[in-house]
Amino acid sequence: MAGLVVGLSPSSGHKGGTGAGYTWDTEVTGCQQGGEPRDTGAPAGSPVRGRPYLNVFKHFRVEEWKRSAKEGDVAALTDTRLKGTVYRIRGSIPGSSYLQLPRTGTQSLGLTGRYLYLLFRPMPRKHFVVHLDVTTEEKQVVRISFSSLFKEFKSTATWLQFPFVCGVAEGLARAPRHDLLGAAPTDVRWTCLVLDLRSILSLYLNRHYSHLKSIKLCSNLLVKNLCTSDLVFDPGVTFSEARQAELACRGVAPMPREMAFPVPKGQKWHDLYDYIRYGCSRIILVWDMHVCRSPREEIPAGPAEDPGLLWRICSPLIPVWVLQALWAQNNTAVVYPCHAVIVTLQIRSRKQRFFIGHTDKVSALAFNGSSTLLASAQAGPRSVVRLWDFPTGSCLSMFKTHVHSLLSLSFSHSGAVLCGVGKDRHGKTMVVVWNTAQVTQGGEVAMLAKAHTDVDIQALKITSFDDTRMVSCGWDNIRLWRVRSGVLRSCPVDLGEYHSLEFTGLAFQEGHAAEAGIFLLYSFVCSKSGHILEVDYENVSVRSARRLLPAPLWDCQRLDKAGAGIAINSISISSHFCATGSEDGYLRLWPLDFSAVVAEAEQEAPVTCVCISPDGRRILCTTAAGYLGYLDLQSWDSNTLMRSHGDSVLAFSMEGVWKQMATVSQDSTIRVWDLVSMQQLYDFTAAEGTPCAVAFHPTQQILACGFDNGMVWTFSLATSSLLVEHKQHCTVITGLTFSPDGNFMFSSCLQGSLALYSCMTQKSHVLRVLGNVVAWDAGSGPDALVVSGDSRLLAFVGPCKYVVTVMEACSLDELLRVDISILDLNSTALDSAVGVCFAPVPRGELLVATSSNKILVLDAKTGRLVREVSPVHKLSCSSLALSEDGRYLLTAGDKVIKVWDYQMRSNNNFQVYIGHSEPVRQVAFTPDQRHVISVGDAIFLWDFLALPEKRSPPAGSCSSTNPPKPFSGCSIQSPTACVCVWVHTQHMSSSQATAQVLLPNHSQEQHPRGNNCFFLCMAELRKEITSPKPQCSVRPDSYRHFTPCFKASVFPKVRSFLPPPAGSEVLKLKAVIGYNGNGRGNMVWNPDTGFFAYTCGCIIVVEDLHSGSQNHWLGHAEEISTLAVSHDAQVLASASGKRNGDSHCQICIWNVQDGLCTASLFHHETQVQAMAFSRDDRFLVTLGDYSDQTIALWNTYTYELMWSTCISEPVHDVAFSPFSHRELACVAKGAVMFWLLEQQGADVHLKVHCAPAPDVLGPVELTSLCYGVDPLLYSGTNSGQICVWDTGTNRCFMMWEADDGEIGVLECRHNRLLSGSNAKRIRLWAVAAVQELRLKGPDARTNLVLLEHEITLDGTIVSAAFDDSLEMGIVGTTAGTLWYISWTESTSIRLISGHKNKVTEVCFSPDETHCATCGEDGSVRIWSLSSMELVVQFQVLNQSCQCLAWKPHPVVAWGAESQHVVAGYSDGTIRVFSISRTEMELKMHPHAVALTAIAYSTDGEMILSGGKDGLVAVSSPRTGMTIRVLADHKGSPITVLQCTTKQYQDFGVEGGELWLATSSDRRVSIWASDWPKDKCELLDWLSFPAPASPKGLDTLPPSLAAFCPWEHGTLVYVGFGMQKEALFYSLHKKQVVMKIPLPYFATSLSLSPGARFMALGFGARLLRLLRCPGEAQDYAGHDDAIHRCSFAPSGRRLLTASHSAVLLWELPGG
Repeated sequence: MAGLVVGLSPSSGHKGGTGAGYTWDTEVTGCQQGGEPRDTGAPAGSPVRGRPYLNVFKHFRVEEWKRSAKEGDVAALTDTRLKGTVYRIRGSIPGSSYLQLPRTGTQSLGLTGRYLYLLFRPMPRKHFVVHLDVTTEEKQVVRISFSSLFKEFKSTATWLQFPFVCGVAEGLARAPRHDLLGAAPTDVRWTCLVLDLRSILSLYLNRHYSHLKSIKLCSNLLVKNLCTSDLVFDPGVTFSEARQAELACRGVAPMPREMAFPVPKGQKWHDLYDYIRYGCSRIILVWDMHVCRSPREEIPAGPAEDPGLLWRICSPLIPVWVLQALWAQNNTAVVYPCHAVIVTLQIRSRKQRFFIGHTDKVSALAFNGSSTLLASAQAGPRSVVRLWDFPTGSCLSMFKTHVHSLLSLSFSHSGAVLCGVGKDRHGKTMVVVWNTAQVTQGGEVAMLAKAHTDVDIQALKITSFDDTRMVSCGWDNIRLWRVRSGVLRSCPVDLGEYHSLEFTGLAFQEGHAAEAGIFLLYSFVCSKSGHILEVDYENVSVRSARRLLPAPLWDCQRLDKAGAGIAINSISISSHFCATGSEDGYLRLWPLDFSAVVAEAEQEAPVTCVCISPDGRRILCTTAAGYLGYLDLQSWDSNTLMRSHGDSVLAFSMEGVWKQMATVSQDSTIRVWDLVSMQQLYDFTAAEGTPCAVAFHPTQQILACGFDNGMVWTFSLATSSLLVEHKQHCTVITGLTFSPDGNFMFSSCLQGSLALYSCMTQKSHVLRVLGNVVAWDAGSGPDALVVSGDSRLLAFVGPCKYVVTVMEACSLDELLRVDISILDLNSTALDSAVGVCFAPVPRGELLVATSSNKILVLDAKTGRLVREVSPVHKLSCSSLALSEDGRYLLTAGDKVIKVWDYQMRSNNNFQVYIGHSEPVRQVAFTPDQRHVISVGDAIFLWDFLALPEKRSPPAGSCSSTNPPKPFSGCSIQSPTACVCVWVHTQHMSSSQATAQVLLPNHSQEQHPRGNNCFFLCMAELRKEITSPKPQCSVRPDSYRHFTPCFKASVFPKVRSFLPPPAGSEVLKLKAVIGYNGNGRGNMVWNPDTGFFAYTCGCIIVVEDLHSGSQNHWLGHAEEISTLAVSHDAQVLASASGKRNGDSHCQICIWNVQDGLCTASLFHHETQVQAMAFSRDDRFLVTLGDYSDQTIALWNTYTYELMWSTCISEPVHDVAFSPFSHRELACVAKGAVMFWLLEQQGADVHLKVHCAPAPDVLGPVELTSLCYGVDPLLYSGTNSGQICVWDTGTNRCFMMWEADDGEIGVLECRHNRLLSGSNAKRIRLWAVAAVQELRLKGPDARTNLVLLEHEITLDGTIVSAAFDDSLEMGIVGTTAGTLWYISWTESTSIRLISGHKNKVTEVCFSPDETHCATCGEDGSVRIWSLSSMELVVQFQVLNQSCQCLAWKPHPVVAWGAESQHVVAGYSDGTIRVFSISRTEMELKMHPHAVALTAIAYSTDGEMILSGGKDGLVAVSSPRTGMTIRVLADHKGSPITVLQCTTKQYQDFGVEGGELWLATSSDRRVSIWASDWPKDKCELLDWLSFPAPASPKGLDTLPPSLAAFCPWEHGTLVYVGFGMQKEALFYSLHKKQVVMKIPLPYFATSLSLSPGARFMALGFGARLLRLLRCPGEAQDYAGHDDAIHRCSFAPSGRRLLTASHSAVLLWELPGG
């Protein structure tokens, strides 16, 4: 059943060992093709792991049922064919019979093997389900399920559901998808299913796999066994075949004997059984049929795979930078940009050539037809285009574009015309055409024409037959362009039904019409929806359209709009085939008619660009992860050209024996590189912790790595095994190094401890640990610990940052202390040390870099100051290194590298080299001193052209015997004579800082080259603007973090939405009932302007506190988490979560004056925790939650992202200083971070100082903060203390016990402080004495802080806003209440209130003066419609109110005394409440189960109630007796009860009342009743058909019915059925008389008594108003399924409910 597979040729490699609780994943890569070699191991105490596999049934002894559980019909049988025991699991319902491992849900299997092998056979004509619970490294449990019941793939954050297609006969192999789904066929075979759990979690949820927690095998199936392993087992090969084919080196092994199916002699495994392997990287050749069985002998190189028996639908991933690459005409070279450098790479020799000249990132490249002319454009506001002579590499011309940002270039085939697309300074799309015909003869470039356009353009190309004609595509458009008479004009192609597609790329196919001799040009345009449109250029029309579907849905001639198409990013066409690159990570090959996919190659990330070579033999491919490679179509080999780290490089270490370099990065990887070939050798990934320090053993292949959790690991590269795991530290490792002789290792951490290890043997051990000796505030870096060249001395900064300590390396005995702060007697500021470095041993000197930008050269024995170098950099020096010969000094700082003459023999003692865009973290010489390596935002490799001493110089240079010339006699070699040896590419952000030309500072005087001249040339690697996201997203111990409410719906990616035309809206949102107590800081009030706003769901409610009138701002689709208002109350910022399919959450910027959204910001990946404006409102800071852990700074003039960084710990709150726009602070676990903003022109830098909380607090979370009078800062903790900080010294000088619970809100005004906590209290403190106590420091007494007032409210305090004196304000609680607080009167008045939990029913009073709501919180609330204030609330404890009805008008005169509501509860009781007397008048208990529906009879004399068990009870509110119980609907919950009047003899039965009951099984009963005569007769019984199983539905929609007010004798029904529609059924004609199609299944229904309107709510969060019959209008504003809607008796108002929010609408024209 598997398609033919041609595997990637794996290279040899090793699998890292494992430590307790950790898993190492090692990837071995190089110039050859990548592979997946795996080995395993599991030491004691670690999670169970197969070695090389683990037989699950055998290990857990399933037959004993002690460590496993079974339910239902589960039996052990002997299978004669398999010759062993199998387990049969069968039952009528899949969930009723199952086999479960482990026995209880609180236990865990702990299986860490990557691959899960399931040997099973589905039972014929039956369905089955398998559930796998896996745990991620983020400690989240995700359920992976596959079943024949599922019809399509579905995904949530915690559940992946895969449809399973059982094996079918050969004759059915061509069956379409819907025919393959369903129960297993009669000839279903035993199957070996392989699941790559790590890839599945990474691909679909972007999670890191940790281990398998539990397995649940549900009926109906036979199971032989289960096993886990890190090896890829191929059941179709024997051990002898595996040895002969050398499959072990390719990461493939034969199936273990105890897990293998028996194969009779002379037969083949694949002829007897099915093999399905899912989630593994592969290249698949797909034959004519969708599912095929392939003979084993056809694929001797690798195992067979099934291309898609489990559907695979990937969520889109949007890259931060789309990498572009081109083929040169000779087919042997690839051209691509590396920031500001253009690189030409020979694919065979890997030699590189560089085009240098751009000063910013190269954004576009283009070749002419012969590849002799190359055009390149750079990004940024000063966008220029350069034209290069490609064979020579010389720049022929450079000209300005008048375009602010060029996005695309296209050359004509002749090279005479160049066209570019970009944006002008107003952000409008601009197309420019230049004449480049004279460039090769030395002429100038002239602009032919330019045009502005409002359409979006993603790609533009010049046609090959006419240089003046072009084709472009973009969102919603395909256009043809032409230059004529100096004017550029365009004409759109009529797209018809395809007008709303997002077109992403285009390619040309040329040909001739034989009969007419006409030249034809067809454009193929691809789109995000998977459509390929063939455009006829001559007729300006769409010639044909196809939609590409993922396997096995390849039926491209049929446009299946319901299926999920392949999101295509790029397309390339040759004369014989077409290549596409898509978001699902596949490079696919198609014939030109796109009838079926020919081949596909899976990549590790979305494919961003594909390009077929001119000879059609290779396909170039780039991905969003920074991968560059090509597919060889002759050998079907995938060749990697370039890989990189995914984020900032923190440190590196080199060794000279094996010439290797190790790097650690914030992407949590450790990579080892070959310094000779600069190819990656190993790639280690830590399961827990981020590596932050690395060191190579000087003589052995041993690597040490320090992590941010305090661990220090040493492991052997020779065996790829973990040697020792040291746990001497408990926080971030700041320093790690070996002694040069390799006998000792040293490590330090952020808490100041220092450890000494003996490395005499391979496994190191601890000799001594000292505490508080290394300065905790000196920072971390490669220069934190340094050892002298003779291995005798160890130097570091400590015990404080002003002191440098020298110790004896072998014993850690202190030898010398030097106070740096007193060495400069003329300085007024204290100088501190930031780094140290030993000079070569003969010199006996110690170099110290200081915070005042100096380098002090000290005598290492006496501490005497030998000399001073100043200034070194504008900012502090981050790293320094000395060459081994002692002649040259490297320093890094200010994003530059300086090379110094260490002897300082002239005035010009240094040269400057630029190229880094962010601070350089480390710089060092290679062991042979021929290169320099620097890391930070990138890995830079520089050629160092000054040869070391005692080494023969190259030919042509001065003799080494000549006396050295002074440093000033050195010249800078021309860049054209310098050769870069390595370019390492990585994706980067388009908004990144400007790249610099990689040239030295030419302000230096130029001299002829001398012997001691040096020059650095580089190859750079830069990162995204943001740091990597932390792997751990465990919620911290703080209620401050926002967690959105559980949603019963998922916002659809594409909604069928029919908004009303402007000015013709029938519905108008009048009021919103409720405040979202689930938000955090989601209420703002400005006492000066009176601006008051809060959130309810996804709506911002702006309310006038005087009149109570509301305005509603709609712009969010998800629940709003927090708000922030500017100090002048002119701008409001709101944040909400990301919608389904979006990659970032949304921040909206609103103009308070007109309520319009002026900007939308996208940066944070999960939720925004808090926001704050600076004092002058110039900046906005946004803080991500515990999963995001990102802090971002925005410019409020342009709302551009100015700066962003990632915090290693969750941050809870942030605030700007009210005294300076340059200062802000945030609080996290055990620390306050003080930030200082520095701005130089457009560049913004933030410095941070992390101040720890007092030790007396212990491991505490600082959860809230606010600034007091200068220089005070108050912070609250999760244990109830308030700490006071001095912002001048960044120290905590006092604290007091302020509450019993966590303090989540703090507000300070002058000498008063307000605190709010989860103990439901707000407290007012007098803190006037704190300023005086600041001078006393730790001796400050807290009894001078006085508690003035205290008020207890109804929930945890989540928001607060007060006036300037803290006398009055507004406070929000988790109970959904906003309180007005007056401290002078000690009063609290309820301003806004709502339901805390889900609203279960809404209804109007008969006179429409009030409305009633009830909810799961057990409350019944009565609201005044005139003021929208809560009139009365009836609360029943420990019960949920499920349904509600208002008593109708009585026959007698209406009076206030007769106003009643009846409510049904979850315990089966009915309560009748009097509104006027505000009391319960009656309680009845007619049901044994929860009520689900309730209604009054038309005269109000009877109460009809329906229960969850389907029983309908008729009770009298006068006597409290139950008169009648109807069991017709028994077994299915009642969903609707409704009564209406009728003529006494209508329908041939007596009675003046007609009522209906609807149950969830799609049945409706209609009854005629005469209650005074105790008559109740069944009039009609309706059953509505539905499919056997719900397709694409998590839960079935409710069955709803209502009498039609304007059509007597007609009822309307909506519910789950064959079609999504509303049915009008006539009781007279006994048939459906009208059908109205709907976009979704309805979740609520109401019909207007006043006009022919029908309101329908949907799970897609939209409200539809239908004029029957007639037009439909859709309305947004809900953030969850609309589960209740109800018209007022007059039909002029409408109530809708979505979770806890209640919306009141008006029908002005109704």
